[in-house]
Amino acid sequence: MGCVKSSNANNRRAVRIRRPRPWNHTEPITRAQLNAMRDEFWDTAPHYGGRREIWDALRAAAEAELRFAQAIIDSAGIIVQHPDLTLCYDERGARYELPLYVLSEPRNLIRNPN
Repeated sequence: MGCVKSSNANNRRAVRIRRPRPWNHTEPITRAQLNAMRDEFWDTAPHYGGRREIWDALRAAAEAELRFAQAIIDSAGIIVQHPDLTLCYDERGARYELPLYVLSEPRNLIRNPN
């Protein structure tokens, strides 16, 4: 019987990331309100567990163009459970959940508030 070398990196299925499906906020929201929600999430997310560098990579990926986001995710060793990045894991098994509002804009975004 021979030995077979395996590792998590070799067994991991590469998942191509994509933008989340369109979504609606509970009420129309301005860009400033959306940005405030995002800032609050990113400021508090590391306090709920996981590693700071993974949270930073997830933020960079969420704010980048799709092709750059894929490179960021791959280079950080993030395991993508859902292709829209709403659920990811790091190599140690820590769970990272991202709400839709940090990944894309809502359908009911107020573009020109007066």
